[in-house]
Amino acid sequence: MLFRTIAHHDLHALLALAREAGVGVTTLSPNAERLAARIAASVGSVEGNVELAEASYVFVLEDPASGRIVGSSAIEAAVGMHDTWYNYRVGLSVHASRELGIYKQLPTLFLTSDLTGSSELCSLFLQADARRAGNGALLSKARFLFMAEFPERFSPRVIAEMRGVSDDTGRSPFWESLGRHFFKMDFARADFLSYVGSKSFIAELMPKYPIYTCLLSDEAQAAIAEVHPATRPARRLLEAEGFRYQGYIDIFDAGPSLECSLEDVRAVRKSALYEVLPVTTESKGGVPWLVSNRRRDDFRATLAVTRPLEHTLPLTPAVLAQLHLQDGDSVRAVPLSGSIKE
Repeated sequence: MLFRTIAHHDLHALLALAREAGVGVTTLSPNAERLAARIAASVGSVEGNVELAEASYVFVLEDPASGRIVGSSAIEAAVGMHDTWYNYRVGLSVHASRELGIYKQLPTLFLTSDLTGSSELCSLFLQADARRAGNGALLSKARFLFMAEFPERFSPRVIAEMRGVSDDTGRSPFWESLGRHFFKMDFARADFLSYVGSKSFIAELMPKYPIYTCLLSDEAQAAIAEVHPATRPARRLLEAEGFRYQGYIDIFDAGPSLECSLEDVRAVRKSALYEVLPVTTESKGGVPWLVSNRRRDDFRATLAVTRPLEHTLPLTPAVLAQLHLQDGDSVRAVPLSGSIKE
């Protein structure tokens, strides 16, 4: 499979992915006009025509044999620089009385903008029939090679807002127990309005004081910092790269925000530069590596079964063709799995 930056001609394929993704993947809303704007923003960002606060990078996963687009992922360079970025911080409120012998620690939700300015991983979706052979890991982790190559284009802190718990109809128990009381609209509608930039209603309608989670339904409490079943593999991939839940959740579906400093992401920290060594067959004893071509305007990455030889990386003609590489070019690469001896 080929991981590459999105192009204008990918609009229809991206729209099809968005329709299949369903409710909860906020930044992949099935709206042709807005998806076209996202593609244009990504193309402009790759060309270097926008500031950090405006930069956005969208990628697709393509089957080279058929040309079919089977997945998408993206990076927002710095969130909340123009529209306030809201999260709930999960904390504790302590209530105690010596006279009555009562001591209570109550989980509490505080409305914050603490994650403003972070780079955000988003729009990760892979079609069901393509969830095999390391495709999910390629789609998620290849973004880190792009960030490692161009770190000046991103924030030192990277976050990923994971899709929260909802049922097959898009009903979110957290939203039903909390948000609906203040917004009087469906979860999908509120989530969409937040995505398109109408965030002022959040500050206008959400309670300004801490919310005690014990006042929510049992189902809503159980959903706090939990992910949608379809998102569990994506969470495991990020946690393997060093991302951790630090107490921030989405204000709509209570999905967790995972965090990691850019320099501590495994694929960033462990990636290295190698000179291309053309070979006719895959390396004997090789393991899967993420390999990218280091070009901003035509960034490409794929998986290659190989192993480095000093400062060179053996790559087959098929891999070189996918990455638009020739003998003498250099690549950025890292083992796909952190469990592999590097």
